[in-house]
Amino acid sequence: MYTLDTLPFKNCFAQLPAHFYARVAPTPLENARLLSFNAAAAQLIQLDPAEAQNPNLVAYFNGERAWQGTQPVSMLYAGHQFGSYVPQLGDGRAMILGETQGWELQLKGSGPTPFSRGSDGRAVIRSTVREYLCSEAMHGLGIPTTRALCMLISDEEVYRERIEQAALLVRMAPSHLRFGSFEVFFHRRQYAQLTELADFLLAQHFPELQHQPEPYLALLEAVVKRTARLMAQWQCVGFAHGVMNTDNMSILGLTLDYGPYGFLDVYEPGFISNHSDHEGRYAFDQQPSIGLWNLNALAHAFLPLLADDPDEAVEKARSALWQYQPEFDQAWLNGMRAKLGLQAEFAADQALIAELLTNMQQNLVDYTIFFRRLASLSRQPQNTDTKVRDLFLERTAFESWVEHYRQRLAQEDSLDAQRHTQMRQVNPAYILRNYMAQQAIEQAERGDAREVERLLKLLQQPFTEQVGMERYADHPPAWADSISLSCSS
Repeated sequence: MYTLDTLPFKNCFAQLPAHFYARVAPTPLENARLLSFNAAAAQLIQLDPAEAQNPNLVAYFNGERAWQGTQPVSMLYAGHQFGSYVPQLGDGRAMILGETQGWELQLKGSGPTPFSRGSDGRAVIRSTVREYLCSEAMHGLGIPTTRALCMLISDEEVYRERIEQAALLVRMAPSHLRFGSFEVFFHRRQYAQLTELADFLLAQHFPELQHQPEPYLALLEAVVKRTARLMAQWQCVGFAHGVMNTDNMSILGLTLDYGPYGFLDVYEPGFISNHSDHEGRYAFDQQPSIGLWNLNALAHAFLPLLADDPDEAVEKARSALWQYQPEFDQAWLNGMRAKLGLQAEFAADQALIAELLTNMQQNLVDYTIFFRRLASLSRQPQNTDTKVRDLFLERTAFESWVEHYRQRLAQEDSLDAQRHTQMRQVNPAYILRNYMAQQAIEQAERGDAREVERLLKLLQQPFTEQVGMERYADHPPAWADSISLSCSS
């Protein structure tokens, strides 16, 4: 295990030419202090969790003390924001310190950069707590995501929709490259830089594709498939990312940039997690198609890499994009079958799932609670059926569906005990509901880390029912409906 002083750093991205980034330095926060340290994330980089007590930890991450081996840079990228192309964005409040053990360490909220566009370069406690907890919650659910090592809070005041306290997140990812990292060079017609970045990505993260007959096409196909599977996983767990701009789409297929987001409470396909999204572009049920829309923007940026002839390049890009829908459909169907405890594949499964989701929508059924309770349903009617039936306002609809479901279980001679165990391994007891994050935020703003720590531990094991945590597996309180999230969340 390493200490902070012995942690070995390099920065492969910083070895690229300067047109890919800006060299920066953190601007220290006022009276910064550690709120929470994630020992599980520390293990990924072989950092001794006892280093949370090291007095130099805050100084290193806050930029008060020089850290040997680090080379802070902020990345350049562009992106389509709510469907409109913005020619230059970049890390306006983030900087990569370097990488260690295959993970980039990035400061988020570390002060202004050349890409800040006049902003202060800060994050606030509200947004930092939300990302800190949700990235770990997503990992606990088995969904590809960035991770969070620790978060600092401070006395520094910044203005968002109100005066708030500044905070800093230490984020981790194998790479922070985005779709927009490639778009910027395509739209600038800087094809040499575009090629250089693609070669870097292949060498660092897709070495198995380097010797393919058409490595750039193989790379695009890999990103298409990873993104399709990620969108399916979001849908299966009921997660809505509120700002699916191309600059927030990871080239590695990770869940990236937790701004406004939300897990479904009641099953509402048109759920919008971001009150800034007035048109519902990123509503829950629109996200699979937006995933493809974003990939189309990426494929457009890849055209110069695919062929010298424009028509040939377009055909190759289309061939890659055509793989999205089958990949998504299969991943989603497999995920939903697993949630229902179905092992075999039958043609009627899709109709069974559609019937269920329609009934859940019409009856305002809680998405997470329903599937968790369904994991206790037996093939033969039992008195305990009421635990699931009581979630439906219209009991007849449930009775009709559950009869079809039991018939389907009989088709594969499903064993109750085995199925119940398997279903509990894919249907979480706990998700990060907005009210839970809000309670943690309010305590953190008072300097109290107890709820953050409690939720961090809970959400890292979402499939295991934990003693004393029953309230977190229950319906959200009525006041949760009043929580409103925007792009500053």
